[in-house]
Amino acid sequence: MATAVAVDDFGAMAGYNEDVVRRATIATVFWGVIGFTVGVVIALQLAFPALNMGLEWTTFGRLRPLHTSAVIFAFGGNALIATSLYIVQRTCRAPLFGGPVLANFVFWGYQIFIVMAALGYVLGITQGKEYAEPEWYVDLWLTVVWVAYLLVFLGTVLTRKEPHIYVANWFFLAFIVTVAVLHLVNNAAVPVSFTGAKSYTVWSGVQDALTQWWYGHNAVGFFLTAGFLGIMYYFVPKQVGRPVYSYRLSIVHFWSLIFLYIWAGPHHLHYTALPDWAQTLGMTFSVMLWMPSWGGMINGLMTLSGAWHKLRTDPVLKLLVTSIAFYGMSTFEGPVMSIKAVNGLSHYTDWTIGHVHSGALGWVAFVTFGAVYFLVPRLWKRERLYSIRLVNTHFWIATIGIVFYITAMWVSGIMQGLMWRAYDAMGFLEYSFVETVEAMHPYYLIRAAGGVLFLIGALIMVYNVWRTVRGDVRDEKPYGMLA
Repeated sequence: MATAVAVDDFGAMAGYNEDVVRRATIATVFWGVIGFTVGVVIALQLAFPALNMGLEWTTFGRLRPLHTSAVIFAFGGNALIATSLYIVQRTCRAPLFGGPVLANFVFWGYQIFIVMAALGYVLGITQGKEYAEPEWYVDLWLTVVWVAYLLVFLGTVLTRKEPHIYVANWFFLAFIVTVAVLHLVNNAAVPVSFTGAKSYTVWSGVQDALTQWWYGHNAVGFFLTAGFLGIMYYFVPKQVGRPVYSYRLSIVHFWSLIFLYIWAGPHHLHYTALPDWAQTLGMTFSVMLWMPSWGGMINGLMTLSGAWHKLRTDPVLKLLVTSIAFYGMSTFEGPVMSIKAVNGLSHYTDWTIGHVHSGALGWVAFVTFGAVYFLVPRLWKRERLYSIRLVNTHFWIATIGIVFYITAMWVSGIMQGLMWRAYDAMGFLEYSFVETVEAMHPYYLIRAAGGVLFLIGALIMVYNVWRTVRGDVRDEKPYGMLA
């Protein structure tokens, strides 16, 4: 089957497992609010350090990994589980492999992993690795759950009744398999004791750094990019009611992306002990990533050819299309920042934070919001969402929040980098580190305000989803007549 348009939305075919998709959808919304709330707290802690409250469990150093993992692995991970298990059944015309038991194990096992990891962060039991904080016992549990997830997804593809494998499933499969390999290699560790919950990685020195950023960048590349491209390739054609613009381009996009992305990690280690050739290799492949990334963006946007007018009346489509625009912007900015001359200014500054959040909030969160709004009325067999106008309100509040956040971090980061590089006539540093921190204070306030707006948008979504699940429908005129 070459498009996602004609596939049944309502699970009429006997045997579709929608219970696990419902649970994962609700978990996505729940963990999203948790992750965004913690993000607001730590943003305020940077502006007002007293909000650390003098407790070890509430310091920025412990809440920051809690925030990143809650947003990436709890919010994003549940979104990927919900959408992948929804999409694979419909595009394969087959129920989930392993039945409800295996699917439920994947869902509940993943929630247990989230709770185990979160407790470790708060208690200070971590490896201290970016995006790979959980200790060995959590990693072992996640490995078991992830193998079960692979069995469910791949088994469904192999037992499909539809001869064609739709491109979204290729992206989901690449995400599941590659994340498994990354997880196993980067988290190879030797426990110090089975009671102390402490281990040491088998890698050391620069090899550890290279392995970590091979993992770290490809967690972005395959968890936050490939998986969510699978979401884009299904829900955009479905919401717009048209086939994907170019199926051939989607295949080129897939194979070029997965080949190039895996080599880009060394660009995180410019001007370090990593051999210069490896740094240059990472930079080169990062720049080459422009081509497949923008090919995917063009494919997503051009799917609206002949149907752009729907953006005026469909705020769900507006969320999905805006997410593609942020994907294009983030995948342009990333390669620019990987160039050594630019990286010399941007690295270790808030510019990196702005870049990460333009992708995380604009691309990942927005495409997830669009998918949730698409799924909820269909999963609970409702005629439509409780309120289309509230979707539009959510869109604009969240968009304004993103703009506040990323522009504040761009300005702050570039200013920060320039202050660090400023020298006086005698050749001494012109600014102390404390002076750079003081200069960033107003931008931290703007960032926190942007985070609050984004959180308010998410809470509006919670209300809209709750009323939709209850079966309520708000009495409002067609959205296009309300402008």
